[in-house]
Amino acid sequence: MAEDRPEEPRSLSYADAGVDLGAADRSVELLSSVLEGARRPEVLGGIGGFGGMFALDVHRYEQPVLVSSTDGVGTKVDLARRMGVLHTVGRDLVAMVVDDLVVSGAEPLFFNDYVSVGALDPERVAALVRGIAEGCAEANCALVGGETAEHPGLLADDEFDLAGFGVGIVERGDILGPHRVRAGDVLVAMPSSGPHSNGYSLIRRIIEGMDLTEHHGLPRPLGAELLEPTRIHTPDCLALLAGVEVHAFCHVTGGGLPGNLPRVLPDDLDVVVDAASYTRPPIFAWLAEHGPVADAEMWRTFNCGVGMVAVVAAEVAEHAVALLRERGTDAWVLGEVVVGDTGVVGDTGVVGDTGVVGDTGVVGDTGRVRIVDRS
Repeated sequence: MAEDRPEEPRSLSYADAGVDLGAADRSVELLSSVLEGARRPEVLGGIGGFGGMFALDVHRYEQPVLVSSTDGVGTKVDLARRMGVLHTVGRDLVAMVVDDLVVSGAEPLFFNDYVSVGALDPERVAALVRGIAEGCAEANCALVGGETAEHPGLLADDEFDLAGFGVGIVERGDILGPHRVRAGDVLVAMPSSGPHSNGYSLIRRIIEGMDLTEHHGLPRPLGAELLEPTRIHTPDCLALLAGVEVHAFCHVTGGGLPGNLPRVLPDDLDVVVDAASYTRPPIFAWLAEHGPVADAEMWRTFNCGVGMVAVVAAEVAEHAVALLRERGTDAWVLGEVVVGDTGVVGDTGVVGDTGVVGDTGVVGDTGRVRIVDRS
């Protein structure tokens, strides 16, 4: 009689751990066609390599300087997941990176993305990357590669996150920044498309329990308003550089105007922003009301309708506005650069970490941005 043998344990596979290698292969197949629209002539090779290759023509420059930037979309991805609208946050990702690059005067060259998911659904990943490719095409920035990672057990099946990395180039003598800014310079504003990709932790708190498919008094459903993709300002900025002398750009991201304008100012200069120079998009008034969120906090948290600011000499400000409007961008004069004061703003008090709100305006954490109402 044969001796009974213990049953051998079944061999585990990657699929048992939650990683679908077949889905990964299908995802690559779907992405091949998506990436064709996000190329530049300098790109060598195609999808599937271990690294993206970009043949830089160094002879175009005397002293080329490479500029790099990396960013994510933040908690806005949670709204995209809940709404089942995925390609818009891909555009957000590109905008946050390339608009940081162009601030220095750099032309974006190439971009890499990183997509992490709980469970790899090839169609969902393709939708995300399609948005990234569309954003790269708009910015004339090549999408040279990326990584899709499946993280079962760390992310729920329908959860995901995005990160991106970009590289641009600028002639050393053309680098923009505080060293070019002078008292008397003018701030030319370019409009945002909404909150862009900042302040969404507060937004999610405000809209908790709300039906995102309802208008709630807004021109469009609440979810559509909040998922409006970040405006990509890079083409406008590069066109402006070609048409007028620009001293600095300010990408208005987390921290709003009070948190970002000081980053492009010399230590001895401040700015005055005229809040009456434009009308905030309805979504910002809605957020302020439904929070409720105080005006000082709105300025410190959101872009409040201003996505990018160009700092130019006063004598070219009108031309800069006209150039942008010819391109279909409703630009306007937002304010001016002034000599720094002693830290006191009118009769409302002293600039400090909490900010000041009163008849003279709002001051951010740095105390160098005076927001006034000149209506």
